[in-house]
Amino acid sequence: MLVEILNSVSLPIFKLGMVFIVALSFSCNTGMKEGDKALPDQISYNFHIRPILSDNCYACHGPDANKREADLRLDIEEEAFQALKEDPEKHALVSGKPGKSEVYLRIVSEDQGEKMPPPDSKLSLEDDQIKLIEKWIRQGAKYEPHWAFVPPKKSNLPGIEQTQWPTNPIDYFILDKQEEMGLGPNLEADKEMLLRRVSLDITGLPPTLAMMDNFLNEDGSEAYEALIDSLLADKAYGEKMAIQWMDLARYADSHGYQDDNYRSQWPWRDWVIHAFNKNLPYDQFITWQIAGDLLPDATKEQVLATGFNRNHKITEEGGVIDEEYRVEYVVDRTNTVSKAILGITMECAQCHDHKFDPFSQKEYFQMFAFFNNVKEVGHESNVGGPETYAKHPKIQITNEDINGILSFVNKPDTLDLMVSVMGDITDTARSTYVLERGAYDAPGDQVFPGTPSNILPFGPQFPKNRLGLAQWFFDERNPLTARVFVNRIWLEFFGKGLVGTEGDFGMQGDLPSHPELLDWLAMDFMETGWDIKRLVKLIVSSSTYKQSSSINSEKLLSDPDNRFYTRSDRQRLKAELVKDLVMASSGLLEKEIGGPSVKPYQPDGLWEAAASTGAKFGILGTYIQDHGEKLYRRGLYSFIKRTLPPPSMMIFDGSNRDLCETKREATNTPLQALVMMNDPMILEASRVFAENLLKTESSGKDKIYTAFRSIVGRKPDTQEMGILQLQHQEMLTTYKDAPDKAKEVLEVGEFPSGENLNPIETAALMQVITLIYNLEETITRS
Repeated sequence: MLVEILNSVSLPIFKLGMVFIVALSFSCNTGMKEGDKALPDQISYNFHIRPILSDNCYACHGPDANKREADLRLDIEEEAFQALKEDPEKHALVSGKPGKSEVYLRIVSEDQGEKMPPPDSKLSLEDDQIKLIEKWIRQGAKYEPHWAFVPPKKSNLPGIEQTQWPTNPIDYFILDKQEEMGLGPNLEADKEMLLRRVSLDITGLPPTLAMMDNFLNEDGSEAYEALIDSLLADKAYGEKMAIQWMDLARYADSHGYQDDNYRSQWPWRDWVIHAFNKNLPYDQFITWQIAGDLLPDATKEQVLATGFNRNHKITEEGGVIDEEYRVEYVVDRTNTVSKAILGITMECAQCHDHKFDPFSQKEYFQMFAFFNNVKEVGHESNVGGPETYAKHPKIQITNEDINGILSFVNKPDTLDLMVSVMGDITDTARSTYVLERGAYDAPGDQVFPGTPSNILPFGPQFPKNRLGLAQWFFDERNPLTARVFVNRIWLEFFGKGLVGTEGDFGMQGDLPSHPELLDWLAMDFMETGWDIKRLVKLIVSSSTYKQSSSINSEKLLSDPDNRFYTRSDRQRLKAELVKDLVMASSGLLEKEIGGPSVKPYQPDGLWEAAASTGAKFGILGTYIQDHGEKLYRRGLYSFIKRTLPPPSMMIFDGSNRDLCETKREATNTPLQALVMMNDPMILEASRVFAENLLKTESSGKDKIYTAFRSIVGRKPDTQEMGILQLQHQEMLTTYKDAPDKAKEVLEVGEFPSGENLNPIETAALMQVITLIYNLEETITRS
C-alpha cells in the first residue's frame, strides 16, 4: 500500500537502464561540450588548462617543495618558462610552439620512461585535454591568476531573448547560460508547492492550513513578496539559518574524545539565532565571532559571540600531554576559520607546503599565530560541578545579564551559566613557530601573524591580532569572503553551490558554474552592507528559484545534474527539519526559542554501551531522556554528544560536529524508511494528530484530507484520496476484529491521550497519518 501511494504522489522517476548518456559539461564563457571535436576559440588557463594541470601535474610540479620533481613548477608562469635544470637547452613551455614545449612533448610521448604523467602514477590525459593544452600553447600559453584569488567584479546584466522571464538580476545570468546551451527554464511552480518550498527554506517549518488558504486566495507578485517578508520576520528564520552555522562552527553539547562530558555552550547558539533574526550584518556577525573580545569597549554580547572558536573538541582524559592538545585546539581554530570563512583548505599546509594551492607551511603557521595566544591549556580538570562545564577562558552569564544585554539567552533557572569564549594572554604573548611535520614538539623558524599573500597580503594597516584578521576578511580587496558566503547561501536554497566545492575555492575545487553571477552577488552583498536577509530575499524572489521541479526526458538528458538551473531541485529535508515538519504538522511543536539542548526519545542502552559511561563519568554517563514540552522542541535543540550523537538524526545524515562541516552528504538508506515507520516521535505525532482531528466535527474523508494537506502541503488528488480512504477502511476493519491491537498501537509516546475517543477510530486514523508521514514527498522539499 505504501508503495502504491508513493508512486501516486511522487514526482516522475526516470529509470534509465543500460543507457549511455553523454552529459553536458559546462565550460565558462565557451559553451564547449565534453566530447565535442571543436575546441573553444580562446583557451582559458583558469577554466581549461589549470584544472588539467592541477589534477595531473601539480603533485610533482606544484607548490609543495618537498614533493617537487626536477625542480620544475608548472603553477608559476615565470618558472614554467625557464630553461629546465636537467637540460638548459629545453623549456617546459615555449610560447606559441607546442613542438618545442617539453610539457606537450612529454604528454604525447610513447616512451614510457619519458611520458608524463608517469604511467605508474595511474594518471592520464584524455585526447580533448591534450588538444586543449596544444592549442593553449599555440595561443601563447598565457597564465592567469586563480579566479578565486582575484577580487570579484560586478559585470553588467547579460542580454537575453526571453526578456519577460526574469524577475531580478539573478535570472539574467541564469537565462543567459541556458540560452547559450539551447535550453530554457521551467514554468513557475504552482502556488501550493511554492508556498511549501519557501516556508521550509526560510523557516524550516511547513506552512499552516491558514497560510495555505490565504496564499491561494491572493494573486499577484505583491502577495509573494509579502509572504517572504513575513517569513523573514518570523523568529523561526533564525533557527533555520542557525542549523548550517552549527555545522560550520562544530557546535556540540559535549567536549568529545573518550571522556565525553557535558559543556554549557548553548548560550552561544542562542546568540547565533538572535544574530540572524535581528539581521546582524555579515561583517559584524563574523568579526564578533573572531574577535568580539578585542573590540573597543567590548560588550558581553560581543564576547559571547567568540564562543564560535571555543566549540572545538577538548580533552578531559588524564595522562595527556598538555601542549600537544593545546596546539591541537589552535590547529582546529585555524582550519575552521579558513574553511568556514575563506573556503580554502589551509589544513593541507599544516605539515608541508600545500600540494596544489599557493599556500606555504610558513603561511599556515602565520594564520595559526592569530589563535595561538588564547589563554587556555590543553588539559583542564573535569572534577567539580557546573563550573567545569566550560573551560577557561570563559564568561559568566548572570540574571542581570539576562535582564539586560543578553536578554536573548533563554536561561531556564536562577543558576549562573559559564560559557567558553576567546580571551588572549595579556602579559607575555606566546611565540609561534613553524612546526616541522606539524608536530607540536618540533618547532622550527619563528613566525608572526600573517595571511596567505596570494589571497591578500596582510598589510601594516591591520593590527597583528584576531581583530586585524577580521578586518582583513572584510577588506574590499579580499577576493574570498563575500564569494564564499553568497555561495553558501545559494547552496542553502538550491541544494548546490554555484561553486560545487563550497569548502574549497582553491585549485582543486570546482570551477563556478556561473562565475559572473557569483561575482555579481558577491559585489552586491558587499555594496548593500553585508545584508543577509536582503540576500535571502533576492534569491527566493527570483524566477530561477520559483521554477517547478518537474522534469521531462529531454531535460534529463540535456541537463541531468541541473547545472544550468532549468528546474528546481528536489532536496530531502535536513535531519533537524524532518522532526520539525512532523512536530509542526501534528500540532506538537513547542515553539520556544533557544535554551539548553534537550534529550528526546532514543533507543535504550546506546550511551551505556559505549566506553566511559556510567555515573562515575558525570552527567553524560547515562542517557536520561527529557519529558514534557522538551520532547517537542525543534531538531536544532537536540542534544549532541559527540561520541554518540542522536541516532535518528545521524540516519538522516546529521553532523556529529567533530569538525567544521561545510555541506552534509545526502544518502538514501532503508534505515531512513524504518525511522519514519517506527520512531516513537513519528508514531506519537500520528496519534496526537489523529486525536485532534477526531475532536473536530467533520467526516472521515475530511479528516484525511486535512491531514494530507497539513503534512504534504498540498491538496490530494482523487486517486490519492481513494487510496487513503481504502487504507482507512481496512484499518478500521482490522481493529474492530482485534480491539486489543488498537489499544496497543495507541500506547506510544508520553503526550496525554485524548479522553472519550474511540480507540478503534483513533488507531485507524493514526495509521493513515503514519502512512502519509512515510511518503517520500513528505520529507522532500520540491
